[in-house]
This record gives sequence, C-alpha cells and structure tokens, in this order.
Amino acid sequence: MNESKPLFAVLGAGSWGTALAMQLLRSGSRAVLWDWDREHIESIARARCNEQFLADYPLPDDLLIQAELEEAVRMADEILVVVPSHAFASVLKQISPWLKPGQGIAWACKGLEPGTGQFLHEPAQELFGDERPLAVVTGPSFAREVAANQPTAVTVAGADHAFCARIAKALHGESFRAYTSDDIIGAELGGSVKNVLAVAPGICDGMGLGDNARAALVTRGLAEMMRLGRVLGAREATLIGLAGMGDLVLTCTGDLSRNRRLGLALGAGKSVDEAVREIGQVVEGVKTAEEVWRLARRHEVEMPIAEQVYGIIHQGWDPYQSVRDLLSREQKRETA
Repeated sequence: MNESKPLFAVLGAGSWGTALAMQLLRSGSRAVLWDWDREHIESIARARCNEQFLADYPLPDDLLIQAELEEAVRMADEILVVVPSHAFASVLKQISPWLKPGQGIAWACKGLEPGTGQFLHEPAQELFGDERPLAVVTGPSFAREVAANQPTAVTVAGADHAFCARIAKALHGESFRAYTSDDIIGAELGGSVKNVLAVAPGICDGMGLGDNARAALVTRGLAEMMRLGRVLGAREATLIGLAGMGDLVLTCTGDLSRNRRLGLALGAGKSVDEAVREIGQVVEGVKTAEEVWRLARRHEVEMPIAEQVYGIIHQGWDPYQSVRDLLSREQKRETA
C-alpha cells in the first residue's frame, strides 16, 4: 500500500458510503470505513462484504474497516461523511475534537437538518466557523451502480475551490466523473428537494397512471425546485445540471430509488410505515418533506407537488385525492 496516497475516513457504511469507499480505492486513494452500528461494521470486516446493502460486491482487499470512530478519524487525511442527513450534525460534533487543524469536511448526505430546515453546510459552519473547508458530493448516483463500476457523474460543491478539487480528484476515475462547483446552496437544494419530489411520480406509477403523468410531474417538479432556488440564491445552471435535474430525473424514474419506491408503495395502497419497513433503509424524502414544506411556506414559494407529498406522508392525506387536487388546479400559463 502506498502510504503517500490520501487516506479517507468514510463515516457511514450504508450502501452509499460503502460504494464511495470502493470508488476512492479504484481512483488511487486509501480508505477506512466506519459505521455507528458496531455489529454491522464487524460483520463487514468478517465477510469482506456489505451483506446487508451490497451483498453482490466483495470489498477490495485494501479497504480498511474500523469499528472505533476516534481511531478512524485520527488516522485519516480526509473526512467523508455518508450518514443519513438527520445524523449529520451529531456526527460532526462527535468527531470535532479529533480533527487535525484546518482539516476539511466533505459529505455525501442529501437532506435538510430536521427541525431547522437548514442546509447541511449551515450547521457545519456554525460548528467550525471558517477554520475548515466544506464540500458536498452530490448528483445522480445509485450506490449499487457505483459499486458495480458503472458510469457515474457527480458534483463536488463548496466555497473552497482547492478543497473541492482535491475531493473531486480523489473520486474521479475511469468510469466516475467528478465535477466541481462553488454553488453549495444549489447543490444541496437539488439533492434535498428531489427526494421529496420523486415520491409523487412513484405514487402515480403505483396507481398505473402512465408515462405522461410521470413526465409531467418530473418537469413541474423541476420548476418547483427552481422557484425555491431563485429565492434562496441557488444558480439556475446548478439546478439544470447534475445536482438538480440530473438527480431529479434519476430519483423519479429509477427503481433503485428509495423515494420512488416509497411512492410506488403509497400508490398501491400501503401506509408510509409499511412502505419504509419494506424498503429497509432510510428514505430521506420522509423527513425532508416536512422541512421543504416549511421552507416553501417561509419564503412564500408555490410548490404544489411538494406540498401534496408532505400532506400524504405527514398529514395522512389520501394519495388518490392528492393526485386529483393536482390535476384540478386552475389552468394557467406554463412558467418556471
């Protein structure tokens, strides 16, 4: 093993964290994988495979496995946090005493801070101030396809160009393109809102309403994302790029999408609890739906699709009635 290569601590051994650790190794970096669930991470170490989430993909021999968070952080040159968005801030607080001076934080979580509706870079900035560079890794990327080394493209966004370039270079490989951006608001907005919007096409497909309905919801969902983005200062180019439209299209149409699968189950008449239990992994759109609804109301942005998804998940609205309500909205001129 070449000790001069950067060592990444990948914090979170779900499907996405595991796939990104594999990609880092393919691209020439070193990686150590940690997870909060000790039984899970010890199982990975024994089997040399993430049997729970990526059973068909053996782990590279040089991927390090570490059950102790402090040890994983202290040995690392770079930090990549890949936990559910609701756990992001608490993980940062845990690791903060062990970070090296000036060491940056990158994350591949897509969601908003529960209860506050903050983008994830905001609690990170509150905790670290300007002492650490920050970057988000986002875009249209299913973990299973990355694990299988299938073609993928993502965006690494943050204010510190050198740090973003370093993270992107570490990920970039033969089948994995990593672009950089300084629009962290747009990148995080796209990655968060698409999880909510993707539930709606899933519901329509679960009801058997056809391809036309799905296409309409994806397109009008993008318009909602862009309306909110304009108010919050996101760039239009970001929202029609990988982090916005790219991720929205993938999440709305790909059956590996947990948020789409939630919608499919709801459209077939199952409850939210039943659907989430069957999926067996965190469905980010569940918690994010409430935060996006609050954000839209706070800024007086019209987001009818996101509002209906919020109502179905959190208020018990009937999915069939929600579809009818969307279809019966007043006829108007198409605008973004």
